[in-house]
Amino acid sequence: MSWTGRSAGLLGAAAMVMSVAACTADSGGGGASCVNRYTYQHSSYRDVANVEFTPGRKLGVATKPPCEDTGGRDRSEEPDTTATAYEVDGISPKVAIAIGDTPKTATFFAVDSGSELPPEVQKLIDGS
Repeated sequence: MSWTGRSAGLLGAAAMVMSVAACTADSGGGGASCVNRYTYQHSSYRDVANVEFTPGRKLGVATKPPCEDTGGRDRSEEPDTTATAYEVDGISPKVAIAIGDTPKTATFFAVDSGSELPPEVQKLIDGS
């Protein structure tokens, strides 16, 4: 392969990595918003990894707004997506919910209250 071909391949790979990083960054100041967030009953929830939980009864519909890192595209042209919200056994829906197509495939989401997790969620993570 020629030097030009290798350079083009490296540049393409670098561009892909930067695109993925941009969509997963959360500056907390309204920058990139591809972070997995949903709204349920006027509260914002963000996903939390590595939490063992038991989903409870169906609560209703949670809404995920489109990603806002579109580089000036008109967000109103992109529809919100929806998924089913479920209770998390032992925790108030004001603190955490599970979101997914079924309780079995649902993901854990905690109310988005800044950088700190609610104590109930931290206790669940710690297994206490």
